[in-house]
Amino acid sequence: MIGKKIQDKHAYMTETPVPKLITSLAIPTIISMLVTGLYNSADTYFVGQIPQSATQAAAAVGIVFPIMAVIQAVGFMFGHGSGNFLSRMLGAGKIKEASEMAATGFILAMITGVIFAIVGNVYIDGIIKFFVTDEVSAETVTMAAQYGRIILMGAPFMMCQFVVNNQLRFQGSAVYAMIGLMAGAVINIFLDPLLIIALGLGVKGAAIATISGQVTSFFVLLAGSFRGENIKLHAKNIRINGYYIVQIINGGIPSLFRQGLAALASILMNRAAGIYGGVPAIAGMSIVSRVMLMLSAALIGFGQGYQPLCSYNYGAGLKSRVREGYWFCVKWGTAALIVISIACYAYAPQIIAFFRNDADVVSVGKVALRFQSVVFPANAVIVMTNMMLQSIGKGVKASITASARNGLFFIPMIIILPKLFGLTGVEAAQSVADAMTLVLSVPFAVSELKYMEKMQ
Repeated sequence: MIGKKIQDKHAYMTETPVPKLITSLAIPTIISMLVTGLYNSADTYFVGQIPQSATQAAAAVGIVFPIMAVIQAVGFMFGHGSGNFLSRMLGAGKIKEASEMAATGFILAMITGVIFAIVGNVYIDGIIKFFVTDEVSAETVTMAAQYGRIILMGAPFMMCQFVVNNQLRFQGSAVYAMIGLMAGAVINIFLDPLLIIALGLGVKGAAIATISGQVTSFFVLLAGSFRGENIKLHAKNIRINGYYIVQIINGGIPSLFRQGLAALASILMNRAAGIYGGVPAIAGMSIVSRVMLMLSAALIGFGQGYQPLCSYNYGAGLKSRVREGYWFCVKWGTAALIVISIACYAYAPQIIAFFRNDADVVSVGKVALRFQSVVFPANAVIVMTNMMLQSIGKGVKASITASARNGLFFIPMIIILPKLFGLTGVEAAQSVADAMTLVLSVPFAVSELKYMEKMQ
């Protein structure tokens, strides 16, 4: 019976028309990513409603964002690394290797999450102080430490839910993955106003709500992994050895670079914003980061609908389907981002004010949001190229493209541009980095697509 289910899944992944397959896999993923983006922004919105200390609270959440980004980076490394590999193995009919990788990726994430929780809480005060400049008030620093301690306690659940979510997606079980993420999102969004406003817990309440959502997602996703034709997580399949660790690193390190450099980018952004605009600038740039993360959610969800097709069919030797899927996603992704960009540019002040209606915060945020809106459509090519390279096991190229936006290009820009243009340089740094990343991504995509065309 299990064999028949696996055969049916193989036929579904390799014979369904590409547009139909990507759409069926992407719709639940887009929904879950949009909801995830919404609840990632919920903390920022509700702490912005705290009487007397809204701006400081919004800045505190932004200061801790790098910690969450690092936790997500490591979780995605284990999730994408194990998910890419098991999907290729399923495409090649190697069930044993897929099962061993699923269990190994999960347990490595759990161990790492526990280490993060313990070490992070011991050194939280020093970590927060490293993230900020002297211009940031003691009250803001205290709030950031309170928020960070609770977030770190949830690191094991956060990392493991990213692993299970991605393993389900790469098996083509996007609906299970969606249900898991949405369950956590509902809990978070419900608890935010209750804990932050009604019970007066402030940033502590925001952190508790976030972690409650992550824990809920973890258990729902774990239950989903034992349903249907999905690979089951069993302790007997754990194989912590060099081979599987290398495969996780090869398939997952682009995610580590992408998310990890996002954490470093946030630190540098907060420091530059603090120097050139103080706490209102930190709050404004933090809001823009959350808004762009939320707006990118649909594109990422669309790309994540492509990834299972990409890795599964690449493993099955059907490279023409990988190429067709890439162009399908780039075409429709670019069109959608153009529409979103026009709306963001036109309503930038209103969008920022929705999160924090403070004149100084809006003044910074609207300029940064408009800068990013101009180059936002380029992200379709950037994201799809990176996802394709990562899914077919091109670890070096995928790592370079993943590092470019928030690392290779952003870090120099956030150092150089503010020195030349002050606060405007802070507001424009990400947009310049995005344009440069596009220039880098195109040759990588073209060369790999041409190679696949020759090999098919």
